[in-house]
Amino acid sequence: MTASQLAEWFDAHAAPLTLFARQHCCDPEAVVQDAFCKFAQQRTLPDEPVAWLYRVVRNGAIDAGRAERRRAKREATVAKPVRWFAETAVDGLEATEAVAALESLPQEQREVIVARLWGGMNLEQIAATVGCSASTVYRRYETGLATLRERLEGNS
Repeated sequence: MTASQLAEWFDAHAAPLTLFARQHCCDPEAVVQDAFCKFAQQRTLPDEPVAWLYRVVRNGAIDAGRAERRRAKREATVAKPVRWFAETAVDGLEATEAVAALESLPQEQREVIVARLWGGMNLEQIAATVGCSASTVYRRYETGLATLRERLEGNS
């Protein structure tokens, strides 16, 4: 099949194929483009080329729709807020306030504090985990704790 023949097929069938694919997925243009790439790779034209294109587009759109739904489900699961504490209050500390204070810290400080306080790791272990020196871990830990104390005492 020549490029001009493929262009004629595309001009004649791409719009209705896109509409057909839109029933099953959010990106029908990509599915149609993929179908035409497969069509161009055929050594001989299928017996029913239009039916072949619709079948390939339908199968591709169904697959794309499934992938979109799986991705949306994964993203929704990942986007759920982190639940830091099982209890609503720990030793007189309101969990929602503690979570807000923790989340307000820079990520480097937060991960060191969580690893140290809840993970029971020592400074050297944390340093190896996060890829910095023990003195840097100590500095992040002390700075983060001071910030937490300030924020939590301000809320009391």
